[in-house]
Amino acid sequence: MDSDRVMVALGYHGDSFHGSQTQPGIRTVEGSLVRALERLGWWTPNCLEMSSRTDAGVSVRMNLARINLPSEVAGPIQKSNLLRALNDNLPVGMVAWGAKAIPEEMRIRHSTSRHYLYRTELSQDWPRELDEGAFIEACSCLQGQHDFTNLCRIDEGKNPVRTVDECIPWMTEEGRIIGISVKSRAFLWNQVRRMASAISGVASGRNSIEDIHSALERPDIPVDLGRSPSEGLMLWSIENLHTSDLIDSSLPDTSWFTAPTVDDRQHTRWLSLARLEMSTLLEREWMRLLRQA
Repeated sequence: MDSDRVMVALGYHGDSFHGSQTQPGIRTVEGSLVRALERLGWWTPNCLEMSSRTDAGVSVRMNLARINLPSEVAGPIQKSNLLRALNDNLPVGMVAWGAKAIPEEMRIRHSTSRHYLYRTELSQDWPRELDEGAFIEACSCLQGQHDFTNLCRIDEGKNPVRTVDECIPWMTEEGRIIGISVKSRAFLWNQVRRMASAISGVASGRNSIEDIHSALERPDIPVDLGRSPSEGLMLWSIENLHTSDLIDSSLPDTSWFTAPTVDDRQHTRWLSLARLEMSTLLEREWMRLLRQA
């Protein structure tokens, strides 16, 4: 690498960690990365910064970490050796699959776009017969700039206004709607999961399009449209000025995803299968990306 500062692309299974941020006494993504750097002798105070915070249970195809390497390591090390060294010290369920040198002044948290996928088929009230028009309309009304106070868990002092650049149905190649694809420069805490719940609520009849409009247009009046479980959520990609040669945010092949069963007794088994499909999708992606690294 030709710089002491590198950007590393990471992926991880949400059920393997208690969120991304370091917490005492429990396994987190950041904590696992810190321990890997310590074992390698690369750790120094403030040498690590993560791009996106994710909650427990949220899976990630691509998150980014800024690592300041010791100068004696940065000069001679090759990208493939850097990734191999990290992966030899990271726990099962987590992988480093990309790396590149970045300018010293770059802040890794500054992104131009974050792309999430949510498989709304995993919702308990997912309808047997989907009203596709209503689903598409629900997605559309969440696009643009809105006050998302009623569709997030707001941190004190945080601006609740966000611009959603894309909120569209996530579909298989055969045209079956399986979830939502959402893009924005920045999201609020739980925002995508609450958006997913509001949209799947329209699909099931639990809430209406008008309820979503009211939640957005009258943020001073509290309304709870639910929060979908973390297991359906995946951070798919992050874009900044230096990621264009690492990855693109095109949607994955999901032609092999199974459809929800119509038999109530078998639905629990199908939910287990669907979770495995999401995990398999990530493993396939990481293997492909590592071959390209």
